[in-house]
Amino acid sequence: MVLIEQEPRPSSVSTTKDRGTAATADASDGFETASERDVGDNETNDAQGRLKDQALKQRKAVTEANETKLEGNKLFGEAKYEEALLQYEFALNAAESAPVPEELNELRSICHSNRAVCFLKLEKYENTIKECTKALELNPTYMKALARRAETHEKLEHFEEAITDLKKILELDPANNQARKTIIRLEPLAAEKREKMKEEMIGKLKEMGNSILGRFGMSTDNFKAVQDPKTGSYSIQFQR
Repeated sequence: MVLIEQEPRPSSVSTTKDRGTAATADASDGFETASERDVGDNETNDAQGRLKDQALKQRKAVTEANETKLEGNKLFGEAKYEEALLQYEFALNAAESAPVPEELNELRSICHSNRAVCFLKLEKYENTIKECTKALELNPTYMKALARRAETHEKLEHFEEAITDLKKILELDPANNQARKTIIRLEPLAAEKREKMKEEMIGKLKEMGNSILGRFGMSTDNFKAVQDPKTGSYSIQFQR
């Protein structure tokens, strides 16, 4: 701690004039302190400056993101999908560099959805699904992204996933007849795929069982599932 030395007081009693002079000297030793008002004003000015700077950066990010997105839209209209993808990526980078990127979630969601359409045109379906999913993470009620993801799932024969997205669209828009009709069309395809997958699984299990039972001169044909008519449960019975 720095100690500030003071002049020793004279032993004799000073006059009023002397005391006044000493007080003046003490008050003007060269040590200045800011008033509480001055400090408050400085802090307010600093805060206002930071807010103004942040607002300027936010507007700049919005402008850059929008302009780049529009350039992507132009390239998409010219069927230049790869170039459009790059512009949408630039737009996303600009939006995500904003001081408050959450304020640009709608714009970011649109860019991801537009990238999804580009990938759909390029028949890169897995990438389409990923971009739609990113768009929906930013905007869960974005019906265009849901519809595009459902369409892509159908192309990949992911019927269950497509139906899930279409049902979500109906929750958001109960009057959407297109989504309802597509669900009706896809449900039998989903059921057929489930049965096919079940048969494939049973076939693989039989193959595995035969490879083990073959060592003992048996096969899965030696075992039969018998249903109990009273309980409806099954039991395995051995047959020679």
